[in-house]
Amino acid sequence: MAQVQALANKIIDNVEQVIVGKRAAVQLTVLGLICQGHVLIEDVPGVGKTVLAKALSKSVGCDFKRIQFTPDMLPTDVTGVSVFNQKTLEFEFRPGPIHSQIVLADEINRATPKTQSALLEAMEERQVTVDGNTYPLNQPFMVLATQNPIEYEGTFPLPEAQLDRFMLRTRLGYPSKEQEILILDQQRQAHPLTRIDQVVSEEELRQIQGEIKEVHVDDKIKSYIVDLVRATREHGDVYLGASSRGALGLYRLCQAYAALADRDYVIPDDVKVLAGPALAHRIIVGPAARIKDITPDEIVEGLLKKVVVA
Repeated sequence: MAQVQALANKIIDNVEQVIVGKRAAVQLTVLGLICQGHVLIEDVPGVGKTVLAKALSKSVGCDFKRIQFTPDMLPTDVTGVSVFNQKTLEFEFRPGPIHSQIVLADEINRATPKTQSALLEAMEERQVTVDGNTYPLNQPFMVLATQNPIEYEGTFPLPEAQLDRFMLRTRLGYPSKEQEILILDQQRQAHPLTRIDQVVSEEELRQIQGEIKEVHVDDKIKSYIVDLVRATREHGDVYLGASSRGALGLYRLCQAYAALADRDYVIPDDVKVLAGPALAHRIIVGPAARIKDITPDEIVEGLLKKVVVA
C-alpha cells in the first residue's frame, strides 16, 4: 500500500498549497476521489470550497466543469439536450457539463428539486438518459457539491435520495489568524491556484482506485460497521437512519484510509474516524430531537461510544 500512500499524499500536499491549514478536509476529499465516491462540502461562503474542487482537478489532470446552480436552471442544463440539425435533418445530442470527470455542483441547494434530480442517475450509475438514449459518463467521475448551511432563503433542501448518493460530507471552517495571514501573503501577486501543477496521472489514479479494494477488512470490522449503521435506524431521536449504501460507503472509505496509513488491513479506529463524515448527512433527525437542537453528528458520536467491536 506504499504506492497508494505516496500518490495520495502527493495530491493532498499539492492541494494544500492552495487550501491552507485544512489537511483533514482535504484528506477526506481525496479519500472520496480514490473511493470513486462523491463529496458534499457544506460551509459558509468564502472559505475555499470552489478552490478546493479546482485544485483537486488540476492535481490529477482530470477534465473539470463547474455548474452554477440557480432556481431557473433546467435539468437539460445539466445533462445535455438533443437539438435538431437542419442540415442533416436529425437530432444531435449536445452534452451538458455533467459530461466531465470532476464536476463542481456549486450551491447545489439553489436548484429546484426537478433539476437536482438530474444528478441522481449520473451519481449512482455514471450515466445520463436524455430522450430515451443513455450516455455513459467519462471515468473517473466525481461530483463535488457545495452548499451554504446558513442561508435558507431561496434554497431547496437536498432530498434524502440526493444526500444518500454522497459518500461523505466535510466542512472547511474558518482559518486561524496565522493561517489567514498566510492566505493574504500567498495571494499578494496572484492566486496560488495558478501555480500548482498535475502531480498524479489519470492512469495512476485509476490504479490506486483499484488497489484500495484489496485492503483486508476483518469480519469483526464488517460487523462493527453494520452495527453502527443499524444503530442509526433504531435510535430514538432519528426519523430516518443510514442506508445500506451508507454502510458500503463507510466500508470503502475505511479501506482507503487504511491504505493512506500504509496498512493493508482496517482497524476499528478507521471506522471511528470516518463514521461521522460518512453517516451523519444520511441521518434525518426526528421533530422532537430537532426542537432540542440535537444534530446528526452528535447522534453518531453517541453511537460510537455505545456500539463496540464484537
